[in-house]
Amino acid sequence: MKALPKTTKHRLKKIPQNSSVWEGDRCPLAQMASHLDENLSADGECVIWIDGSEGSVRAMDVVTADSGLEVVARTLLRAMEDPHPPSSPARPKKIVVRDREIQFFLRGVLQGLDINIEYARDLPFIDQLFQSFQQVSSGRPPALPPKYDLKLQEIAEEIWHQEPWNILADSDILSIKIDELINENIYVCVMGMMSAEYGVLLYRSLDSLQDFRKAALREKSVEELEQAFLAQDCWFLNYEEMDAEDEELEDWDLEAEDIHIVPFFGSLHPLEGMRTFLDEEEAKIVHVALEAILQFCRRYHDELARDNIPQITESYKIPLVSHNENPHSVSVEVSTLPELTAELLSLDSNGEEQEEINFMIEEDLVPEGSLVTLGSISWELAQNLKNNRPRTYYQALDIDHKIKNLPAILIQTSRPKAKNLIDAIKELGGLKTVCFNPGNDPFSGDTYDLGMLQTGDGSLHIFAEYPHNVPRHAKALESWYQNCEKTKGYCSLIITMGVTGANRGNPQPKDMLAVFEAKAIAGSELGMGVLQLMPSFDLE
Repeated sequence: MKALPKTTKHRLKKIPQNSSVWEGDRCPLAQMASHLDENLSADGECVIWIDGSEGSVRAMDVVTADSGLEVVARTLLRAMEDPHPPSSPARPKKIVVRDREIQFFLRGVLQGLDINIEYARDLPFIDQLFQSFQQVSSGRPPALPPKYDLKLQEIAEEIWHQEPWNILADSDILSIKIDELINENIYVCVMGMMSAEYGVLLYRSLDSLQDFRKAALREKSVEELEQAFLAQDCWFLNYEEMDAEDEELEDWDLEAEDIHIVPFFGSLHPLEGMRTFLDEEEAKIVHVALEAILQFCRRYHDELARDNIPQITESYKIPLVSHNENPHSVSVEVSTLPELTAELLSLDSNGEEQEEINFMIEEDLVPEGSLVTLGSISWELAQNLKNNRPRTYYQALDIDHKIKNLPAILIQTSRPKAKNLIDAIKELGGLKTVCFNPGNDPFSGDTYDLGMLQTGDGSLHIFAEYPHNVPRHAKALESWYQNCEKTKGYCSLIITMGVTGANRGNPQPKDMLAVFEAKAIAGSELGMGVLQLMPSFDLE
């Protein structure tokens, strides 16, 4: 039987003990997973401790199903010493569990702490919490109304295979008129040619489209960009990469080269924020608009592929989804808007924030043969590395808010090259910012995002390229942006050794030789537009 160290027991005995009764359990996540974190797998388990007298959750952990009983004890100790706010540290008089194995295990672990561990078949507070989550889940509306579900899935698959983003940039706006269904014009923006995300935005007003473009150029912080994003007024179709074993794929799965792409629909509005479902009226409009876009792009593919798209207007009859023998069609007019395209492109060149770049972009900072990974480390590990100085060099920022994980770029190389890289960054004034900026190769037509480090002297150093045609790269960047939003833009660069050893691709804390805390920004904040690959000629 495993037991707590004597020093730990002495520390726990110093925590005030009260007469409260705590409930503890280890439950399958199931439907609760999406409420805790949308990225969690429902195959895991949740370890939870609730104070019955207060009705509050003191501690909760998500663990894998094959974790040992030790995880139950670890969560319990945290519930005593470092509970979720507003609870204060406390030691309960009694603990109730409904698993005999957990009961006997905790009796051995908690010997000498004057805590009774009892068994009960029912845990009312924990059962009530899980029941409330299930009720919320079952009360959610479906993502798409049943009448339009299959049809919109089919249209999403057609768009994915037709790839309109190969001919339409996000500045090539289309106008759609469906007078029978909606009084205002719809303005179509196709994403994917110069961004990491693929999809179609259907703006309900021209002002919303223009305001967002101006705000995206003007706003500086992650929070301001998020506000501008949520202020849009549009319906959207987006595509997301999913794990192959995800049970929720079902008929949504679009398989391409072993990569599973899932389309999802929703709406953005300044008063609603982001909503990931459509009602029947919205689904009808979106279905008709997307069908018209498909036909328009097929008919005028060559014209839309030109650098300067001409004025084109075409009308279509689109049948509505119907389950009776008398289908009804609506008239739809689709038009290109070359003048609006020119106006949007002029924002990039005329905006006050677009300044001439007066620094060099270097490519020789990161050693050849290095492994570069986008990920994150726990805040606890970051602090342990910080306390490990001088063995681990640590450039710290004044991060004044509590975070759980710190987004990290990990560069793994050999020990000598890692030391040289650390010294080079220090000589350049340390790490200032991390950014990603779109680029393209005018000769091959390839587009990508360039990952760059800005050092204290203002120079930029490329550390990786992320091609737009590789979905796993798009997914990695999407996760990076989401993680940076959670930390208000704080991130880190970690230099590690061990690229040729057993820890290749999975560096351990002992391999981490330097941590540089920095701010993540957008390339537009440095005044960069789309960067082009230019040939270099060595003339002797």
